[in-house]
Amino acid sequence: MLFYDFEVFKHDWLVVVIDMTNKKEHVIINSKVELEALYEANKYDIWVGFNSRHYDQYILKGILCGFDPKKINDWIILKGKAGWQYSSLFNKVQLNNYDTIPNPPIGLKTLEGFMGNDIKETEVPFDIDRPLTPEEIEQTVFYCRHDVEQTIEVFLERINIFNSSLELIKLFNLPLSCIGKTEAQLTAEILECSKKEWADEWDLYIFDTVKLGKYQYIGDWFLNSDNQDYTKSLTAYVCGVEHTFGWGGLHGAISKYYFKGLIIHVDVRSYYPSILIMYEIMSRASNNPKKYTDIYHKRLQLKKEGKKKEQEPYKKVLNAASGAMKDKYNKLYDPRNNNLMCINGQLMLLDLLDKLDGHCELIQSNTDGLILGIPDTDEAFEMIDDICWEWEQRTHMGLGLDVITEIWQKDVNNYVWIDEHGGIERKGAYVKELSKIDYDLPIINEALVKRMIHNVPIETTIGNCKDLIKFQKIVKLSSKYKFVMHNNVKSINKCYRVFASNNPHDGKIYKCKSKEKQDKFANTPDSCFFFNEDITSAKIPDNLDKQWYINLANKRLKDYGVN
Repeated sequence: MLFYDFEVFKHDWLVVVIDMTNKKEHVIINSKVELEALYEANKYDIWVGFNSRHYDQYILKGILCGFDPKKINDWIILKGKAGWQYSSLFNKVQLNNYDTIPNPPIGLKTLEGFMGNDIKETEVPFDIDRPLTPEEIEQTVFYCRHDVEQTIEVFLERINIFNSSLELIKLFNLPLSCIGKTEAQLTAEILECSKKEWADEWDLYIFDTVKLGKYQYIGDWFLNSDNQDYTKSLTAYVCGVEHTFGWGGLHGAISKYYFKGLIIHVDVRSYYPSILIMYEIMSRASNNPKKYTDIYHKRLQLKKEGKKKEQEPYKKVLNAASGAMKDKYNKLYDPRNNNLMCINGQLMLLDLLDKLDGHCELIQSNTDGLILGIPDTDEAFEMIDDICWEWEQRTHMGLGLDVITEIWQKDVNNYVWIDEHGGIERKGAYVKELSKIDYDLPIINEALVKRMIHNVPIETTIGNCKDLIKFQKIVKLSSKYKFVMHNNVKSINKCYRVFASNNPHDGKIYKCKSKEKQDKFANTPDSCFFFNEDITSAKIPDNLDKQWYINLANKRLKDYGVN
């Protein structure tokens, strides 16, 4: 396995390749001959890059094909075109490329920041209009090597994603060249799809099994041609809670809500895959739709046997298929059947809510489940259970009923709950489970969860923390802005690790289109400092303003209905 990264200038190019198998580093500067030799010796290995699916693999292929890499660079970066469109010759270059960039994309410098590593950037501008000096080459190699090392670190943090793709390739006998495909693209290959065009995107209907009662007008809204526009949505009150119905799913929740008592999480098991199979609306682009059903039943069998690891590849195929049906660039593309799945999925849950109305308190509705508060009596539980059973029989869907004892809810996408076994579910940017490559304002996250779950005061968690990295806020300059201003000093670096400062001479950090057009970075203090060096072992300095973090945590806590 080789990790690689290219740097391209008008008159120079270079690549750093770290061969993890043979524990060697290769630095190639402006030498097609050396690159060809390295490629030929490793053409059947896996080449790993960061954003290499869209950039580096085409620079590599372009040099091997005899093209000017700067022209390919500008084609992709400046013109915003896809690398494969540059030349059909690229298709003849064998390359097992794997891209370790997250989806949705997050820049490498941002991930480096999360990990606490040095995020200082090269001072050599990429638009330099002359050959690089030896010193500039040396500096570029240094930072390029650093990026490859960081790519390796990100890869290791996300190795489960790689292993999952590799498992799918082995399980379904796909060629290793498929390692560069996304899970959705792999799924299209597994289900033997052929790209098709459709003219029936809005030929919609409601399943015969759906009985909406007093909410029939919501079903009618979807069938009205005036509303068949993906930008449109319907707001309606269901069970006393405001809901939004649209072309992607339904959402409704009591905001700023706290409840302790008997709470039932009603979850539809494998909802979208079940709809696709039971109502025979799997993508018509698949030349073997029975394969999807076979994968579905294989997954259920493994789940029943308690084989969690073994069922994961099957689960990924099932879930990826439903989303890929709306992607016009994926072979699974079938927008009508995706629409049928989405609207009927919403309406079946609405059907269930119609029957539950008056027997419980609706706390939350989302795409594949409900959270209900009910009286803590056997009679109340049995009533809910009976209603759910009737719905299951009629719709051919399966429900799971799990007991929650306590919930803190900001909105439908942000909540914390404790189940009857003491397990904790966390969802949303403020309280989600963090990882080494998702580590932004972690002290706020930690303080909120400890306050809600263990009743630890916000001030205690933040006051006792001695690790500077837990207070970091990572910001990145987007392409809409040209530079950063802080304390009247201009900087052209893209990424910054920001901290609240108690020094009265420190000011805000601005992203600037010009000296006159300045915008403050979101969620940053009015008085701040930044620290872009390695921070993994750094302790709290005297100028860190912990009160800013305490105030922010308390403000966010109120959003969950907690004072």
